[in-house]
Amino acid sequence: MADVNRGNRPLSPFMIGPYYRPQLTSISSIMVRITGIASLGAAALVVWWLLAAASSASYFALIDGLLRSFVGDVILFLASWAIFYHMLGRLRHVIWDFGYCLEVSTSEKMARGMFVGATLLAILAAVIL
Repeated sequence: MADVNRGNRPLSPFMIGPYYRPQLTSISSIMVRITGIASLGAAALVVWWLLAAASSASYFALIDGLLRSFVGDVILFLASWAIFYHMLGRLRHVIWDFGYCLEVSTSEKMARGMFVGATLLAILAAVIL
């Protein structure tokens, strides 16, 4: 039997606009993926810094000066925010895997909590370290 309503509904949820409105949970899920990639970039910065320390004093001074500058502070703060956000996102998925907090309202609160929690943790890490 043919589906007579097929032409009256959107074919893909990726048709952003009048057909699809992104929810907070979908945005936070995409952000977990983005912060995972950003964490890989942060790890590359740490490896670059360690390789510079192992190679020569002048090269280490260059890289260390870059990472200790204002631009480096901003990059490292955003990297720490990305690591904390990704960590909280993974924790959220573990909670979901156990079957808890699956209601939409609770999931949206957890998504807001991830943004707030990652920001507070990153600020705390920046102040302490």
